Formats: sequence, C-alpha cells, structure tokens
Amino acid sequence: MKIPDSLLAQFQAIVQKYPVRRSALIPILLTTQEYFGYIPVEMIQDLAQFVDIPEIDVHEVITFYSMLRTRPVGKHHIQVCTNISCMLLGGEEIYSSISEKLGISEGELTQDGRFSLTEVECLGACCNAPAMQINYKYHEDLTIEKVDHILNELKDKP
Repeated sequence: MKIPDSLLAQFQAIVQKYPVRRSALIPILLTTQEYFGYIPVEMIQDLAQFVDIPEIDVHEVITFYSMLRTRPVGKHHIQVCTNISCMLLGGEEIYSSISEKLGISEGELTQDGRFSLTEVECLGACCNAPAMQINYKYHEDLTIEKVDHILNELKDKP
C-alpha cells in the first residue's frame, strides 16, 4: 500500500521537528492511525522505508504500545488492564463482565461497530486499580457497577 500524498505531506512536516527521521516514528504511526483508524499492516514496509529503519523495528514499536493498533476498533475502544494490581482488585472480572455485556471477545467489535474490547498488560494506573481506558480517557477504581454505568452512558451517545 502506497502512502497517500496527503499523509506523506503530514509526515514531511513531522520529520522536520526531529534531529533524525527515526525519531519521528511514533508521531508518524499515530498520524497514520488517525488517518485510517488503525495502522494497515500493508503500510508497515513503506513507513519503515520513510523513516529509514528496518521493518521489524516498526513492528516492535506497534506491538509494544497498546495505543497503536493494526486492526480497526470501535468508536469506543475499551482497554481493560488485567496486570497484577488490576487483576488482584477485579480487573479480570471487569473484563469478563464487559465481554459478556457487549457480546464480544478480545480484539472484536460489536456488530454496530460502536464498541471494541482489548485486554492490556498495563495502563500505568496501579495505585487506582482496577483501571480501563476508553479511547484516551482513563477510568480508575472500577467496580462492575461503575463499568455498567459507563457503558450505559456510552450506549446512549450517538
């Protein structure tokens, strides 16, 4: 997949802000994701060539950061932490509850495309566990009841 011209122009502006091209990788990946809604796997080779790094380096960055994704997600992308602090305080139960209520599993979207669900290793909110992130908003000190309330609010939004 060739990088669209409008996206390429944005990349050129981004790399101007960094001393070397490879330093611009994360902003370029975020810009790509914003453009498509995710990072198409078919573009990884072109992105690697643009920033002049091996393709595996791009894969490593994408798979390291939970904010980057290679598949489409719902309008409300729910990421539930199930790492140690969150797990001990109910993160797995919260994940299961959301999965059951929405009828989706790991990496899936609801039929209407409004919700997607991902289990993540850490959201960096251990002191307020259990935690989840919906798009870029954090929700902490969760209970199943709090999560139900949050989901109901989101279901009511257009």
